[in-house]
Amino acid sequence: MKDLLFEIRNCTTCSGLLPNAPRPVIRANNISKIVVIGQAPGRKVQQSGIPWDDASGANLRDWLGVDNDTFYNEDLFALMPMGFCYPGTGKSGDLPPRKECAPLWHSRLLHAMPEAKLILLIGQYAQKYYLQKTDKKNLTQRVKDFHQYMPSYFPLPHPSPRNNLWQKKNPWFKSDLLPILKAEVGLILEDSL
Repeated sequence: MKDLLFEIRNCTTCSGLLPNAPRPVIRANNISKIVVIGQAPGRKVQQSGIPWDDASGANLRDWLGVDNDTFYNEDLFALMPMGFCYPGTGKSGDLPPRKECAPLWHSRLLHAMPEAKLILLIGQYAQKYYLQKTDKKNLTQRVKDFHQYMPSYFPLPHPSPRNNLWQKKNPWFKSDLLPILKAEVGLILEDSL
């Protein structure tokens, strides 16, 4: 795993296609128990080099019922995005993650984490990449039907504060789904300690 992480962190595949010099952001360990597959680092995360080091990360940790120390413990959580570098800004927010990263790195990373018990698919990009072969649902339908993808995957919306409207339109997410998500994560973490 160390060699693979070194390779990823030194990747320059998208050099010239990004607004900044490549700075792949990832945290993982060969004994990570929960894999969080997000979108791509935002500008703040690109600068800090710490995944989910923003308001979206604070929301995600709240959804999971974990504190910062637990979330950033690589023995427990692997944090890997669909695109490993900040893709830049478009008309309505950050651009989509670069398409080169997931095919280049994901299968090797997941293979190197044999103890992973759950993969959280955060947002439409991760869900389309991992679930499109099994269904043609939209994000809301996938999240609502999360049981269908268990025990391997747990689809979630992006925890960005920009998605507060989605949460208001889908109150079942907070009342019904989040307690189940916290319980699943809690069981895995309890077994790991």
